[in-house]
Amino acid sequence: MQAPYFVSQRKIFINSGKLYCDTPEKLLKSPLFEEILRRYLRHLRKKNTLRYEEIVANLGTRDEERLRAKILLFFKLLMLHRAEELPELNPEWQPVIEARCLWREFVEGFYNFWRSFERYLILPAVAEGVAGKSSLYKASFVNLNEELKGLILRVYRTISTNLTGEAIRVYRQLPAGANLGALTEPISWEIPSQEYSVLAEIPFIRYALLEPPIIFYPRQIRRQGAFVELSYNPLAKLRLDPEEWFCYPAKVGPLLIFIYFWREFASLGFSLANLFELADKIEIQGARPDAILIFGGPRLPEEGISFFYEDRENDLVVGYVIGEEIADYFGYLKKTTLTLHNIIMIRQGRLPLHGAGVHIVLKDGSRATLVIVGDSGAGKSETLEAFRLLSEDYLSDMIVIFDDMGSISEDAEGLKCYGTEIGAFVRLDDLSPGYAFSEIDRSIFMNPHLTNARVVIPVAYYHRIVQGFKVDLFLYANNYEEVSKARPAVEFFEDPETALSVFRAGARMAKGTTDEKGLVHTYFANPFGAPQRREAHEKLARRYFEAMFARGVRVGQIRTRLALEGYEQEGPKEAARALFDLIREIRK
Repeated sequence: MQAPYFVSQRKIFINSGKLYCDTPEKLLKSPLFEEILRRYLRHLRKKNTLRYEEIVANLGTRDEERLRAKILLFFKLLMLHRAEELPELNPEWQPVIEARCLWREFVEGFYNFWRSFERYLILPAVAEGVAGKSSLYKASFVNLNEELKGLILRVYRTISTNLTGEAIRVYRQLPAGANLGALTEPISWEIPSQEYSVLAEIPFIRYALLEPPIIFYPRQIRRQGAFVELSYNPLAKLRLDPEEWFCYPAKVGPLLIFIYFWREFASLGFSLANLFELADKIEIQGARPDAILIFGGPRLPEEGISFFYEDRENDLVVGYVIGEEIADYFGYLKKTTLTLHNIIMIRQGRLPLHGAGVHIVLKDGSRATLVIVGDSGAGKSETLEAFRLLSEDYLSDMIVIFDDMGSISEDAEGLKCYGTEIGAFVRLDDLSPGYAFSEIDRSIFMNPHLTNARVVIPVAYYHRIVQGFKVDLFLYANNYEEVSKARPAVEFFEDPETALSVFRAGARMAKGTTDEKGLVHTYFANPFGAPQRREAHEKLARRYFEAMFARGVRVGQIRTRLALEGYEQEGPKEAARALFDLIREIRK
């Protein structure tokens, strides 16, 4: 980012290397302060004609430039003088001071208008290597936002106090600075061919900063459509302005994926910090990534939102999501990334899994590694949440391996499962009441007021998700069948063919997390790479299911009843209790 700042309809980016304010005087003189004031006045004129007309009448001018200049001067004077002193400096201020209530509301509205933006503080390293070697850059990155927050609060409180003549009695330490920050750096990596040179100058995020609570309002609340495979590389004729793009170098399980996102999707891109481990410079420099994702590119000739291309010549998989309002949903960013992961896993001979994996240790010492396979809304994450809720009575330890996408491989010790994410992107309704808010200092909320409200929250450690845990139980999440004597909460299959038929059918009752409704079927409960590589996936699935039965892994299904009315919380809890009893029985 070379410009000192950039303002769009909902976002503000501040280049702290070129726009640094450490005094109230510098803040009030800054071009960004004037720009936000200009936008606020236009907002008032459009949304609140009465308030705007009162301001115009009080200052005696309708000219936008003169109006803005008078307000700026008024603020500067209030930083130095009490309101009642201003008429002594110039009698023209007398009518302004007599309308203190109007101006108090104006100041409060202006402050809240600033806070209504998504605010990003960017500290670009001037050259490659500076960010890593200079302690000044690291210290500045951590301290800059605290300084900005303190400065804005100081200006706001001083103006308010001198305007009203009243001392502040309740101090609210609101996040008045940036919501998020990033120290960015240009890093040289192995560009495999000319097609990828368009990405060479886009800076990498080296360090990220989150200032909770963070609440975003993406313009979509669910995914729709399928992932379309392209016959050509979408980067071939692509033109991107490095000024408008960032790269989040993500460690997705064992893979390195460069995720490039357009600044208009910054709220989604920066939220990756809660989902995927951020790669270090030593892992980026001179390296060739396993996959590349472009999130926010121009529309392609093909119909669709999300695309991928397998570049066999350069041993890369490329993902592509269009930069339009319909794609403004975190699920597109997450799932396209995981689709790239799954396609690579299939190519490497691992079986990708859409579900959840957890290693649990009961209080009596019994332990097991459990994999639950299921599509969106099947109850996999909700069962993990039930484990957490019941942990005080049943568990001594629980290690989350994956909470959406993982993989399974086989070695001499047995079949082992691996994860991809350090975080989870889950529905607020599927968490216990209050849990997400108890974790508000780490969570990123998305559209909490709407159906399918979501939260991105850290749940695992990277070293755990790539460790490899030997699988004991492998279950399909059945969210639509009632539990009875004939249909227990946990039921096992007798042979690989029966198991394969259930997993292959991928039946579930859709819960509105996508554009599907009713009882639907998804091949292996995994629309992210498995159907696109069905022939190769089918061979892998048969091989692994036969290996599980041969090696004593218990394969079956768990009835979560998540889609049955009244069982949204109790269904996963009862299934979890049945699992705990089963683990004790197995270990005996």
